[in-house]
Amino acid sequence: MKKIILSLTLVTFMMSCTSEVDNSEKNLALIGNYVKAVENMDFDAMDLYLDENYLGLGPSYGDSINKTQAISNWKDNVESLYEKIHYDKSRNAAIKITTGDNQGEWVSNWAELKIDYKNDRGSVIIWANSIYQIENNKIIKSFTFYNEADVLSQLGYTFFNPNDL
Repeated sequence: MKKIILSLTLVTFMMSCTSEVDNSEKNLALIGNYVKAVENMDFDAMDLYLDENYLGLGPSYGDSINKTQAISNWKDNVESLYEKIHYDKSRNAAIKITTGDNQGEWVSNWAELKIDYKNDRGSVIIWANSIYQIENNKIIKSFTFYNEADVLSQLGYTFFNPNDL
């Protein structure tokens, strides 16, 4: 009997020493739902997924936006600019960063985005990468990367060096 009690105690102790709960599946689902909210232009859902202290960074260095600004920008863009946004070849990966400045749970989304613009302005297809930090089942921070010049070029804009004029 002593051996059984000792064995159970040892097993219980070892189980209590396991690492923290793995939230990867829950975090992947959260980002999947957020992407659907963006595609559906569902601002109420976006509001639910973003933390009150959300900070969005990018696509350009120095760009930053808070939750209120992010939702407002999406609304403005949908009302005046975007007809439709579609994530194609969208893939998510979850990771936990345990050292350094950006410790926490993260999900990265890589996608081929097709954006249709209103008023026959055209469509663009871009590669986009957004990396989301998650706490308490909310997005608290994101970094978004895509080539803004590629978007403008596909819409017919021409780039020139003003020094060449």
